Amino acid sequence: MTLPSVAISLGAFGADHVRGQGQASFIPLLVNVGVTRIELREELFSPSVDDQDLPALARAIAAHGLECLYSAPLELWLEGDSQPNPGLIPTLERATACGAFWLKVSLGHFGEHCDVAALADRLAPFDVHLLVENDQTEQGGRIEPFVRFFAQITALQMPIGMTFDIGNWRWQEQSARDAAQQLGRYVEYLHCKAITRNGAGKLIAVPPAPADLQAWEQLIQHMPVNLPRAVEYPLQGDDLLQVTREQVALLARLGQSQPTHSNPKETEALSHV
Repeated sequence: MTLPSVAISLGAFGADHVRGQGQASFIPLLVNVGVTRIELREELFSPSVDDQDLPALARAIAAHGLECLYSAPLELWLEGDSQPNPGLIPTLERATACGAFWLKVSLGHFGEHCDVAALADRLAPFDVHLLVENDQTEQGGRIEPFVRFFAQITALQMPIGMTFDIGNWRWQEQSARDAAQQLGRYVEYLHCKAITRNGAGKLIAVPPAPADLQAWEQLIQHMPVNLPRAVEYPLQGDDLLQVTREQVALLARLGQSQPTHSNPKETEALSHV
């Protein structure tokens, strides 16, 4: 049986640590744990990185046989604007320089005023495939705008997919189960993280407990088979290689079991993801 591909969002290793070490330094670890895709994070490049460094990074990624996804903290639509974010094109150029097959951005302030056909024009010169993710903001973290956005995308037959971040729905008190039911058909990439509150009451990402994995099994039934997925929760420990290998194996098995009826514990977990 062929298992789905697993990626690591490099922020999982800690933002300061990644900035200090450089994102390229994590490539050997990813290869050693059997990861097939690296998710570069634009916000984690050090200030000294310039456009000349990106082709070298692309060569290093390709030399190790990894696929590349470029994640940018960019809102596709800015508040009040009908045209796509002007920053989209330079972001696509950076993603291309890194050898990325995919660019992941946030939806932003999408509404009836947005010119979706203009988005198609912006994307046309590039071979990078756009993925739009639910983030933690009021404008980009609710289900309904995504339903409207993908209805328009589908009507125009535009090849844009969704990154479904399981944990991010919590920030706007949205049901991940409802989101999966309504948006699952559009999902091409799954960001996995469990969410809890720390001592200060702040929502934070954590590794999944068994109940979280059971809940995710139910969510993934609404999505394409063998959907690529990514670790986006902290990976820490004295033996980072082993910790990472274990979490990659957990996510690779997600969705491989036969669907089962929910039990009360699974239902409770689903209400919190």
